[in-house]
Amino acid sequence: MPKVIAFQGERGANSEIACNEVYPDWEALPCATFEDAFAALGDRSADLAMIPIDNSIAGRVADIHHLLPGSGFHIIGEHFLPIHFHLMAPKGATLATIREAQSHIMALGQCRRTLRKLGLKPVVAADTAGSARQVAEAGDVTRAAIAPRLAATVYGLEILAEDIQDENHNTTRFVILARERRDAPADSGPVMTSFVFRVRNVPAALYKAMGGFATNGVNMTKLESYMIEGQFSATQFYAEVEGHPEARPLRLALEELQFFSKELKVLGTYPAHPYRAQIAPPAE
Repeated sequence: MPKVIAFQGERGANSEIACNEVYPDWEALPCATFEDAFAALGDRSADLAMIPIDNSIAGRVADIHHLLPGSGFHIIGEHFLPIHFHLMAPKGATLATIREAQSHIMALGQCRRTLRKLGLKPVVAADTAGSARQVAEAGDVTRAAIAPRLAATVYGLEILAEDIQDENHNTTRFVILARERRDAPADSGPVMTSFVFRVRNVPAALYKAMGGFATNGVNMTKLESYMIEGQFSATQFYAEVEGHPEARPLRLALEELQFFSKELKVLGTYPAHPYRAQIAPPAE
């Protein structure tokens, strides 16, 4: 039997495209919500999960930062997917007949200027591929969906306008989750390390905790904060850095972070995706 990788969304979603690109021989399992995708991994209905974590235009996928730390799962890889959104509608529809475009709120936000130019009313829905399915089922030539090309193929829709995203650099980054830890070897090339932490409630704790990364020359590519359980006084940080915890610079930086933190959890050390080399700033 083929191995299974879970994703959030319906058939034809960008997450399914990411699954197919990384694991072309695996079965992609659609899940209605992120919680369902995590549950599929947890109950062994799936061997891995492909989860979007942030987008170059819309920013972070907020739910993930709350689900991931307490899941017990580990990040074993990452994938960058260039996002291409297309305007699709039932057969017989044209740009002149459609009045509204339905999609996930992040997709609508990423196509805002195009929608305004075409004079279409944005309609928020649960996801992109699900919007394509609903538009296909309705058969209404005044309704269109914004979704990946794969969704048009799956649901028999015609593409009325291609690549309607406002920015050409529109890219979503996914993390690949597993039940077991599978850290990349220390000598396996460029790697990323993701972790969450909570600093002690003392003055300048975050400043001091971050100092170890600067003094040891560790590049931090992401640092985000979010409240825990709705408490304004309970803040957790999600961070990503370049390097391996077994390498001396990152090991020392994490030791210093540990000293100023009341909680530190490494979520995974995994190969850096080749896309990072393309977007790296030129050396000064």
